[in-house]
Amino acid sequence: MSLLPGPVGLWTTALDAVEPAAVPDVVGAMEEQGWDALWFGEAYGREAFTAAHLYLSASRRMAVATGIASIYGRDAVAASSAGRLLADLFPGRFLLGLGVSHAPLVERMRGHSYGKPLQAMREYLDAMDAAPWFAAGGQAPPPRVLAALGPKMLELARDGAAGAHPYLTTPEHTAQARAVLGEGPLLAVEQAVVLSDDVDVVRARAHWHLEIYTGLPNYRNSWFRQGFEEQDAVRGGSDRLKDALVVGGEEAILERVQAHLDAGADHVCLQVLGPDAFTPPAADWARLAPVVKGLRG
Repeated sequence: MSLLPGPVGLWTTALDAVEPAAVPDVVGAMEEQGWDALWFGEAYGREAFTAAHLYLSASRRMAVATGIASIYGRDAVAASSAGRLLADLFPGRFLLGLGVSHAPLVERMRGHSYGKPLQAMREYLDAMDAAPWFAAGGQAPPPRVLAALGPKMLELARDGAAGAHPYLTTPEHTAQARAVLGEGPLLAVEQAVVLSDDVDVVRARAHWHLEIYTGLPNYRNSWFRQGFEEQDAVRGGSDRLKDALVVGGEEAILERVQAHLDAGADHVCLQVLGPDAFTPPAADWARLAPVVKGLRG
């Protein structure tokens, strides 16, 4: 499904560290480098829909996708209204990724009760579909994809959305996800990468990247379904988990992207890990853009 302009995009949370006034320069540079799509998350930083407007306003042609907007961040009517306005303001450029987030973020940080993920998502989608809309314009909602890891959520992504956005998964999972989705629905997978051939550097960055995720049951359960074991889900991940989820070096990055595409992905969102999580790896983005250009035609 051609909801995105090319098979490779960027995924980042580092734009939260950029002052709003400086965002046009950073996002404009991404676009000049040739990146076709920008994905970003929602957790401790900017609210997803206002951030999407900021990034869309800072670019001319690049698609912008939430990866993901938490269904606990706003009610379904608000999400529907915000999505319609963005789709109207930036035709064909906004993709709404939705997810159930994680119990600690929902209960401790937001003060909500964390429901059964599948039921909560199904009810949210139904409420979005039933939401009223009486404003001028905005007649077409944006396409939406779900943060789907397990088979049941993938089925819901197939039946109740335009596709799926798996995160922290392997090409083997991509093949399984495509089998569930069937032909047609969008499959946009995240892939963490490090622009270094030094295994120690790659594993060090993979460690800080995976630290929070190894404490979240949704990801742990996903990894166990993918064949990893309890000892792989130690804080920061075992070397086996690090090596499977974070790829280092240009040649290995190209091979991994191609493996996802061969397994059925329509789009691979590259999350470039720099020296830390709080500084946009702008030089690495610029270096990587021409490397993947041949995969983006």
